[in-house]
Amino acid sequence: MLQASNKLMIHEFTYGKLADEIEKRQLGQIVEQCFIGSPSDTEPYLNRIGVDNFRVIRQAKEVVGGLGLLPMGQWYGGLCVPMTGIAAVGIAPEHRGSGAAIALMQNVVRELHESGMPLSVLYPATQRLYRKAGYEQGGSYCSWEIPTQSIQIIEQPLPAIPVALENFEWQKLYQQQAKSNNGNLERHQAIWQRLMQPDEKETIYAYLLGSLDQPQGYIIFRQRRGENESYLVVRDWVILTTAAAKSFWAFLAKHRSMVNKVQWRGSVVESLSLLLPEQTLDPKFVERWVLRIINVEKALAARGYPSGVESELHLEVQDDLLDANQGKFILSVANGRGEVTRGGKGEMKLDVRGLAPLYTNLFTPQQLQQMGYLQATESAIATATALFANSSPWMPDFF
Repeated sequence: MLQASNKLMIHEFTYGKLADEIEKRQLGQIVEQCFIGSPSDTEPYLNRIGVDNFRVIRQAKEVVGGLGLLPMGQWYGGLCVPMTGIAAVGIAPEHRGSGAAIALMQNVVRELHESGMPLSVLYPATQRLYRKAGYEQGGSYCSWEIPTQSIQIIEQPLPAIPVALENFEWQKLYQQQAKSNNGNLERHQAIWQRLMQPDEKETIYAYLLGSLDQPQGYIIFRQRRGENESYLVVRDWVILTTAAAKSFWAFLAKHRSMVNKVQWRGSVVESLSLLLPEQTLDPKFVERWVLRIINVEKALAARGYPSGVESELHLEVQDDLLDANQGKFILSVANGRGEVTRGGKGEMKLDVRGLAPLYTNLFTPQQLQQMGYLQATESAIATATALFANSSPWMPDFF
């Protein structure tokens, strides 16, 4: 079994945990240079994720790159699937192009598989590298902006109650929303800490929508001034009812005398926009996170499926890195849950990359077949369409 604490030879590279304070400093310097940071940023970041959760790649006993592991979960079909997020992947500039990056990623994929992890997700600086390790586009990260004057929603059914960040269990309310959205995280504590900790020159404001004992949503935000405009930046939000959605917009509209624009992170298919009188919101950016099916059997069995569908999907998967993922599988679905067994007819053929956007529902089976990501019979396409039909996958978090 692969242990991260052991040094594993991949050509001239060795992989493992940080060995001592010297290697921690070396990795910190690489992270600073790769992500244009400073020692004052890097030390707290390493400690927040946890030093034991970092992995490094070495060449001739020198740390030449590394990354962080964030064990958490991701919601699909109403169930939370264990997932490890990959953060801060960095290679020292003088070692780029040496093969260190792909060696690092291949090793971490093998380690995660040995640990039994079903999924892994990361935000790619370049998709080409991560595709070589079996990752593929899985969902969206989108930032929206709207002129405050254009919101024009006056009715506010629920009060907005100011609450100190430390005086409310935000995680419980967040989870009620996350489980209904494909791709939303069961957040690692480091993500919560970043959301709740203000920068030195800003204040974070938090409001519950509804009552203290029965809140129906919340807004956590900061305000900032640009060169010519001022902004209200929503750091986190939860909307659980229609009344909360109307109150969300009405509360934001009340800032129009001093705030020019509101920014928030949401789905590419943003349902909040349905309540606006006009579609005056604009996407500021849209990025794709990538997902890797680490364990085919566990990943397919752990997610949820439509409760009214009872069917079998016969898959044949190719995975050049993980032999255990190769071969034929039968996904049997009933009562919203899946069961996976070996064997079957292999009516849908795809590699592990093609399985990722099918699994998350980023693209339909028809679209994936059209782009050459899978080959399947008409009946297999119809079955997969029914099994993986759900909301477009997204997350409001970057890591």
